[in-house]
Amino acid sequence: MLDESLLDTPDALAEADHRGLLRGAAEAGARVRTAVRLATEAGIPNLKPDGRPRAVLIAGPGTASAGVADLLGTLAGSGCPVTRLHPTGVAPAAGALRWELPGWAGSLDLLLVATPDGTEPGLSLLVDQAYRRGCTVVAVAPAHTPITDAVEGAYGLFVPMATAPYEQDKPPAATEPGLLWALLTPMLALLDRTGLITAPPDGLEKVADLLDHIAERCGPAVATYNNPAKTLAAELAESLPLIWTEGLASGPVGRRFAAALAELAGRPALAAQLPEALASHTVLLSGALAAGADPDDFFRDRVEEQAALHARVVLLRDRAGGALSAAPAARELALSHDTAISELEPEQGGDLETLAELIAVTDFAAVYLALASAT
Repeated sequence: MLDESLLDTPDALAEADHRGLLRGAAEAGARVRTAVRLATEAGIPNLKPDGRPRAVLIAGPGTASAGVADLLGTLAGSGCPVTRLHPTGVAPAAGALRWELPGWAGSLDLLLVATPDGTEPGLSLLVDQAYRRGCTVVAVAPAHTPITDAVEGAYGLFVPMATAPYEQDKPPAATEPGLLWALLTPMLALLDRTGLITAPPDGLEKVADLLDHIAERCGPAVATYNNPAKTLAAELAESLPLIWTEGLASGPVGRRFAAALAELAGRPALAAQLPEALASHTVLLSGALAAGADPDDFFRDRVEEQAALHARVVLLRDRAGGALSAAPAARELALSHDTAISELEPEQGGDLETLAELIAVTDFAAVYLALASAT
C-alpha cells in the first residue's frame, strides 16, 4: 500500500530513504557537469576522428549500462548501428559475467565500455579481445580499477566515472538514479566528436541546468499537488503501469522507467510504443486487470483483502500532438475500458533536453513510489 501522507512529509521521506535514492536523483545535474570536466581532462574535445565507426558496440552490467546503449542507439538513429553486448554468466556478480564480441567486429568498429564497478574480469577480457581484433576501445568506469589497466594496455581511452565525494571509498550503488548520467555523458561527448550525434559542450551544460531545474520541481519539499513526480507516483499506487510511448526519444525512457519501477520499487510494469501498444495491450485493458474486473461476488467482505491490481496507462510523449499522433486513440481506448491514464510531456527543447526531462521526472517518480510503498 502507498502511504500518500509520507509523500508530503520530507523528514519521513529522508528517514525511509536508506539507499540514498533521492540524493542520487537530485545529483543528476552535478553528475553531468563532473562528467563533462572529466571527459575534457581525458582529451575527448581534442579528438580528431578519421570518420564515423562502422558500428558501435556497448558493454557493461546492469540497468545503467543498458540505458546508455538504448539512449545512444536512439540518438544515433540511422547514422550508425549501436548494439549492446549482453553479458552471460551464472550469476549477476562481477566475477561471473562474460562478454563476447560478434564475429564480424574489427578495426572499423568502436567498443564502448560503461561500468559503475570496473572490477569485472570479463570486461578486461573483452577489451583484450577488442584490441586483438583492432577495435577502438573507450571506457567509462571508476578510476583505479582493473578495467583502467586493461584499456591502457589496449591503447584505448579511459575516462574516470563521475563520482560524489562520499563515493570515493566505495562504488556507487547500481540502483542509484544519477548513475546513468555519470556513464552516459562522456559517451555523448565522444560520439559528438565522431559526428554520430549532436551533443556539444553547451548542449550538455543545458542538460545539467535542466536536470537541476527538474530536481527543484520534483524535490521532497514540493507538495504532491505541485510535484509531477509525486503526482505520478501516487497515481501508480496499486496499479500495473502500461507505459505507452510516442516519439523516438520517449521509447528508451519508457523502457528505463519500467526497469526502474521493478528495480527500485519492486513494481511490475510493461512498456510499449504507440501505435502498436493499442493492439498489444488491448486484452490487458479488457481482462482481469481492467478497472471494473471483479470475477467474484460483488457483495463479499473486502475489508481484510489486499486491493486488486488494475492497469493504468502512462502516456509518455516527446512531442506535441499532430495529425499523425496516436495519442487521441490511446486516450479513447483507455477511457472506453474505464482505465485511468496519466500523461507526461516535456517542454519544447532539443532531443537531449527532451530525454533529460522525461528521464528525470520518471526517475523521481520511481523513487517516490519505492519510498512510500511497503516493498
